[in-house]
Amino acid sequence: MISTPGPDAERLRRIADNEALFRSVNERVQEINDAFAPSTDRFEIVCECGDIRCTEQISVSPPAYEAVRAESALFFVVPGHEMLDVEDAVEHHESYNVVRKHPGIPQAIAEQQDPRTDD
Repeated sequence: MISTPGPDAERLRRIADNEALFRSVNERVQEINDAFAPSTDRFEIVCECGDIRCTEQISVSPPAYEAVRAESALFFVVPGHEMLDVEDAVEHHESYNVVRKHPGIPQAIAEQQDPRTDD
């Protein structure tokens, strides 16, 4: 478990937990896409920003999705949904940006809760 003393650390943890939840949802979406539409060149995922109320969708190609999933600290967000105190935008696309979690609590939670890594 990651230590989170103080209100700022608790906020960082909550944001990171929200983003990890959305990533898990998108992993399921990607599995369904692979099973039912392997020839599709794009599929819809939910924005992985830290706002648990966000329901915006992002259209991504399977190769782009896999490239982001190759690194635990990377997430898809709708442009403008970046939370610059916990992440930096590292790629800009028409319908989404890719963000990288800052070292420390945000990155540690992203790595800890990555459904593609073995603990």
